[in-house]
Amino acid sequence: MGKAKKFKPSQVAKNISLADQIETSNAVKVKNRKIKIWNEDDEEFVNADLSKKILKAARTQQAAEISNDSNNAISKTSASVSFLDTTSDHEEGSDQDDLEPDTFYDNIEINEEDEEALKLFMSSKPEKTRTLADIIKDKITDKQTELQTQFSDVETLKLQNIDPRIKTMYEGVRDVLQKYRSGKLPKAFKMVPHLQNWEQILYITEPTTWSAAAMYQATRIFASNLKEKMAQRFYNLVLLPRVRDDLAEYKRLNFHLYQALRKSLFKPGAFMKGILLPLLEAGDCTLREAVIVGSVLARNSVPVLHSSAALLKIAEMDYTGANSIFLRILFDKKYALPYRVVDSVVFHFIRFQSESRALPVLWHQALLTFVQRYKADISTEQRDALLELLRKQSHPTVTPEIRRELQAAKCRDVEVNDQVQNCMVVE
Repeated sequence: MGKAKKFKPSQVAKNISLADQIETSNAVKVKNRKIKIWNEDDEEFVNADLSKKILKAARTQQAAEISNDSNNAISKTSASVSFLDTTSDHEEGSDQDDLEPDTFYDNIEINEEDEEALKLFMSSKPEKTRTLADIIKDKITDKQTELQTQFSDVETLKLQNIDPRIKTMYEGVRDVLQKYRSGKLPKAFKMVPHLQNWEQILYITEPTTWSAAAMYQATRIFASNLKEKMAQRFYNLVLLPRVRDDLAEYKRLNFHLYQALRKSLFKPGAFMKGILLPLLEAGDCTLREAVIVGSVLARNSVPVLHSSAALLKIAEMDYTGANSIFLRILFDKKYALPYRVVDSVVFHFIRFQSESRALPVLWHQALLTFVQRYKADISTEQRDALLELLRKQSHPTVTPEIRRELQAAKCRDVEVNDQVQNCMVVE
């Protein structure tokens, strides 16, 4: 609020009345001020200039308080930094687990009998998981072979040489990512998804040596900036091998890596093709890996189109035991599945009619969940085939419940016949 000009009575004649004095030019005049009346519906009742002054004063006061308390905080800060430096990524994940239990998966108790039953269905010669390093080495080998055998078009066959300065810069980024815990990432790393040769640049940073927190931040960046096919490659070549290695080493998943899996669902198609399906196709997916990755699907929303495609692929691939866990999780989401997917799942179960090995309990539970959710979407012939299957593959507690659900089911072809008869009666 500005200061009003002082009124000097000596400048006005004494015999002039008060009203005339006010109207004179030398008298005090009230300036036209814009009066802002506050309204409950209008939240912006403070103008921009006043807001700047308030914020400036608040920053000054905050800086003064920080400087006064800095001496007391130095010892505490140094102690916390030393603790972070000596704490491994896995221990850090445990601390975060205690802080945010709702966002982390439950403690998993693995039954040894179930695990042994699943091992019977695992592939004896699982495919080796390919990493980003394997892909880069194969590309270099292929290009060198082409250069030795063809010389007609050298420019197209020439390897993409990386500037030494760029290589040195991303080697420095690598050192930062190895010790990263929290805070801002280097800007050079945020530019990697926008580069044409992003795989080569990523290879320089050595993703296998990143901290778990850096892997989470990298997943956020790549899931947001890469197209679906490129994100699929990052999930398959970088994230999935790291998750499997962490589970094999610690028997539980680091908090940051679990959050990275959840963040990867930002692109559900890339998640299905880059993590879920390769994990099952490898043939050596353990019960622990299936439960933890499955919990990511169970806790987050997935579009029905991607889930239907995943169900179709899982039902058609070779059975490894872990398939039943993902089938059951997707069944529990209660999607309105196309009949093609329902038929494929029915055939998936029927083909075990001649199976001589004892099926795990997870297989019977998946069949029960399917019958409970989609018994109205199967045909009469499929229902009879499933009832016949129960005579060959049975479980003392689960099979009676499956049989009861099937016998009480009103199949889709029965509903169609009833609708046709009702239409004929109306006509």
